[in-house]
This record gives sequence, C-alpha cells and structure tokens, in this order.
Amino acid sequence: MPLLSSLTAAGTWHLLSWGTLLGSQFFQSFIGGPVAFRALPRPMFAQLQAKIFPVYFSLQSALPLVVLLTHPSTTKSYSELLLGTEAAIPMLVTLVTSAINLGVVGPKTTKIMRARKVQETRDGRKYYEEPVSEEMRFLNKRFGVVHGVSSLLNLVGLLSTAAYGIVLGSKLGV
Repeated sequence: MPLLSSLTAAGTWHLLSWGTLLGSQFFQSFIGGPVAFRALPRPMFAQLQAKIFPVYFSLQSALPLVVLLTHPSTTKSYSELLLGTEAAIPMLVTLVTSAINLGVVGPKTTKIMRARKVQETRDGRKYYEEPVSEEMRFLNKRFGVVHGVSSLLNLVGLLSTAAYGIVLGSKLGV
C-alpha cells in the first residue's frame, strides 16, 4: 500500500511538520489570539494565553527540529545540513526564537503576570483600572516590554518558517 509506506518516508514527515508549524504560527498570531482577545474578558484571556503559550512554544521548538531532521539533505550528509544549506537557516532561526520564548521570555512574562496579580490585591483594583499605582505602572511597563519581545520573536519565527516554504517550493520546482 503506497499510503502506508509513505508514513515511513522522511519527506512525508518533513512536509507535515513544516505545514503544521506554519499553520499553527499563522493561526495563533492572526486568528486564535486576536479573536480570543476581542471575545474574552481580560482575566479570562490572560488565563487562556497562560495555558496556551507553553504548549504553543513547545510545539514551535519541536517542529523545526523535525523539519531539520527530515530534510532531504539529511539522507546525504548531516554536515551539509548543519553547515549552512539555505534551507537550514530559516528553520534554525525559528528554532532559536521559539526556544527563547519557551525558556526565557514566556516564564518571565508569567512571573510578571503573577506579580501584577499580587499588586492588584494590594491596590484593590485590576492592573488596567485607573488610577494605577507606581508599582503597577512599573509592572505594566515591564509586561509590555517582555510581551513585545515575545511578539517580535514569534513574528521572526513565522517569517522564517514562511521563508523556508519559499525555499522548499523552489526546490520542488513548483
């Protein structure tokens, strides 16, 4: 059966992994996140994102590895893949940006969100309700910076994944 033998082919997993990676990045960045932000009250949105992002960043870190390990050049030479084929660079960028979000920026964001929750209790109002205390203003500013860094890393990863698709398409002769 050709379908079953396809499931053991590296090329099958290569395309499925890349497609899942790009699709999840696009969905989270432009559909799921924005829709949830508009549809949910702030506290519920924050809770949802706090649960989604560790899973999302884990997936965004694992899938580039699968794409790299199933790349057609790996059947010829791992050194060719690691020493700078044009295909490896975008996936390595995606891997690095996602790993930074997973291991550094995401936990820092969660830590700031917890600190804001504590400060809300002290202040007797939500982090977004005016007037905000100096402590809350500081935490909100830190959150904005860290969130901005996370968004930038995510955008770079998305663009790198799309760039890989362009390289892949050119190699397929499409």
